[in-house]
Amino acid sequence: MTSGIDRTPGWMAPAGPPTTTVLLRHGDTPLSREKRFSGVGDARLNKTGAAQARAVARRLRTRGIGAVVSSPLRRALQTAEVAAAALDLPMLVDKDLRETDFGAWEGLTFAEALARWPDLVAAWLADPSVAPPGGESFADTALRVQHARDRLLARRPGGTILVVSHVTPIKTLVRLALQAPPSALHRMHLDSACLSELDWYQDGPAVLRAFNDTHHLPPE
Repeated sequence: MTSGIDRTPGWMAPAGPPTTTVLLRHGDTPLSREKRFSGVGDARLNKTGAAQARAVARRLRTRGIGAVVSSPLRRALQTAEVAAAALDLPMLVDKDLRETDFGAWEGLTFAEALARWPDLVAAWLADPSVAPPGGESFADTALRVQHARDRLLARRPGGTILVVSHVTPIKTLVRLALQAPPSALHRMHLDSACLSELDWYQDGPAVLRAFNDTHHLPPE
């Protein structure tokens, strides 16, 4: 992707149009509503989540999206199916866009995990190579998300792709675009059914255009 020139976005003309990834977090589920670890467990959208999916799909109709790619987990698929139908596009699935596997912490709140594994939780927060019991580290998640990103950029160069995924993969894509350290994951917040947007230029730089945009959602 890089040409060896450190081009600062906004100052030097890009080599060509960027590939834009519109990043959509899935709608509400019972676990997300209660702020519980929700990784590879296959939670479904709740009533609010289904309404959120319809609202974001309406907003995306005029966005010029040319492809829809989703995580294989059910809550993302349900959200992506509504968007793909509104956009009259097929829905593709990339397994590397799935959420982190939180292992034994699945379904627990942060406070519950901290009470049972205080030292491990502290280590997990400090070191991206540390994984929950029986789960996946953020470092491993980042590796597969990078592979997914590379496939996305190769799929529709210069186009706009809707990516329906989860908190950790979306934060990871933002972190990679900003060249931020792994600790940046703990300094971002994503609401259910929010939109974020990244432009990826062929000659290297990436630009964050929007983050955690929920203007399409009705007030709670």
